[in-house]
Amino acid sequence: MDIILATKSTTPIIGQLATLMGWIMNGIYKMFDSLFGIQNLGLCIIIFSIVIFLFMTPLQVKQQKFSKLSAVMQPELQKIQKKYQGKRDQVSAQKMQEETQAVYQKYGVSPTGSCVQLLIQFPVLMALWQVIYKIPAYVSSVGEVFTDVVTKIVSVNGYTDLLQTFIKDHNMSRVSLVLDGTKATSNSIIDFLYALSPSQWKELSSMSQFSGFSKEINGAASEISKMQSFCGLNIADQPLTYIKAAFTGGAIILAIVAIMIPVLAWATQVLNYKLMPQAAVTNDSNSTMNASMKTMNTVMPLMSAVFCFTFPVGLGIYWIASAVVRSVQQVVINRILNKIDINDLINENMKKMEKKRAKQGLPPQKITNQANQNTKNINTTKIDKGNGGGNAAEKTKKLEESYQKARNAKPGSITAKANMVRDFDERNKKK
Repeated sequence: MDIILATKSTTPIIGQLATLMGWIMNGIYKMFDSLFGIQNLGLCIIIFSIVIFLFMTPLQVKQQKFSKLSAVMQPELQKIQKKYQGKRDQVSAQKMQEETQAVYQKYGVSPTGSCVQLLIQFPVLMALWQVIYKIPAYVSSVGEVFTDVVTKIVSVNGYTDLLQTFIKDHNMSRVSLVLDGTKATSNSIIDFLYALSPSQWKELSSMSQFSGFSKEINGAASEISKMQSFCGLNIADQPLTYIKAAFTGGAIILAIVAIMIPVLAWATQVLNYKLMPQAAVTNDSNSTMNASMKTMNTVMPLMSAVFCFTFPVGLGIYWIASAVVRSVQQVVINRILNKIDINDLINENMKKMEKKRAKQGLPPQKITNQANQNTKNINTTKIDKGNGGGNAAEKTKKLEESYQKARNAKPGSITAKANMVRDFDERNKKK
């Protein structure tokens, strides 16, 4: 599938977030350039990943707090599920929903508590990916490197066909020219140039059709190569390219460094999954779910390693950097949450819930007591079909009190006469 590298994303929300993150990425590049004279995109990717994930720390904390409470709630929720297991009638379904909601109220959380954080994080991560994958569109200094070359290329007759043939012959599957009528746009040519490896730059400059400005091509190739160089590798190249080159007389050290990209991508993601808190498992359905999660946690890092062999080195650097940042972030969050008492966490949530409920005109304390009372009745196995359950002993006591009150009715009253009729009927039954 063809993917355009450098044109800005126009997807709603993701596009706007990518533009905002692009300003941050561009600012990081200019800061290193002006203060230290460093023009290194690999280093910028690492710093950029750290900054973005630090901004996302509050969302991570909220999600982990919900996970901690969820582990405590699970036994109660599973008791409710077991209590109504096999009951398909509407009354049981309603009661199950009410008791489940009561548990969430008891702990001051919403059933969709973790989903909100995930929904917020998803477009942020997608926008982050766009900026890393399309750097020339967001870092002005990088895009300007290709300006003169693009101007020269579009002046050549049939340049679109020449570039498309070059892309096909070199199997550049992640590059696609965007056409304006029958001609490739300038932005898509920048996409093409940014994706070139050092060897492909040499082949481009040696083409007879472009021989008139081979000096400009070589100059752009030299300048972008300095920006893309990281630990001896070019971030536009694939690790697999260096590995293949080692078998045909290429540098073995570079091949080893290239192999470390997918290996580190796998190792850092495994570490990240290991540090994530694991929910307790107490029934078969959750055991199946837990097994699926373990399988996914094993497969996903392996897939990342496989992809890193054929994806540009720059993406591998991003995966490694982001996984390391998340791991450090998770260690800090785990230490913070381990110091927080579960009751303090519940009280914190209840205060937030009380503020929301107060706006609805319902006393917050009443809601809390009701939730606690409902969760106390979860273990009740017998359900009164007449009025939805309740304390049978208490009801019997109330009936006895009503009966004694009726027995002590005022002589001559309607209640006293009704008592006389009842006593008469009871005596006839004994006969």
